[in-house]
Amino acid sequence: MTAPGAQAIQIDGLRVSFGDFVAIPQLTFIARYGEVHGVIGPNGAGKTTMLDVITGKTRPKAGTVRLDGKVDLLGMDEPAIALAGVGRKFQKPSVFEALSVRENLETALRLKPRSILAEIRSWADPRRGTRVAEVLEEIGLSDLADTPAGILAHGQKQWLEIGMLLMQRPKLLMLDEPVAGMTEEETRHTADLVRRLRSPERAVLVIEHDMAFVEEIADRVTVLHEGNPIFEGRMADARQDPLVRQVYLGR
Repeated sequence: MTAPGAQAIQIDGLRVSFGDFVAIPQLTFIARYGEVHGVIGPNGAGKTTMLDVITGKTRPKAGTVRLDGKVDLLGMDEPAIALAGVGRKFQKPSVFEALSVRENLETALRLKPRSILAEIRSWADPRRGTRVAEVLEEIGLSDLADTPAGILAHGQKQWLEIGMLLMQRPKLLMLDEPVAGMTEEETRHTADLVRRLRSPERAVLVIEHDMAFVEEIADRVTVLHEGNPIFEGRMADARQDPLVRQVYLGR
């Protein structure tokens, strides 16, 4: 059992550059188990770049990125990072449209890198069906379990992709603009879902431009500007912070 508030991901001295452009000059960041941590900032603030580094898509020039305070993610490739317990949902949903909702969740187990023996054991495990049912309930798609994913609404596809990640039991779940393009009703459902994702065994990291949504779901917020953290705390306090208002709110 992970201790409440323990560090899930710890970033120290992170520097990322692309040629002469410095995307992140020197970043220190911590996300904790049991919390939903929002990351906001204007375009170009370094939010997506930070996620790219955590998942192994982008290699930094300097710094450390550790899972559980001990697992060096910078020494691992993308599949190994996923296997270590890092899951990421991109803004555009990526589901298998020809498969049913249930089949997408079942397939998600096969997408997680593992040994052949572990793969066989997974598919033979009678608890697999129970886990699928649990995730269907958690994401609110139980009534659509046998519906082809291709005919789902945009928001429903987003929830399904979150469910596919939950099937892999990530320690760190990262959501990149989860409510982009959603209706108000879909956004409310997503807020409810994200709040339910809180777990002593999981940290949730959310990048989002919708500040009202972030205020509703986040226990803690970090504001980035030009790759630098300029605020950390509650969203309500961020709205009143003079520097945040200047660089993010434009006033």
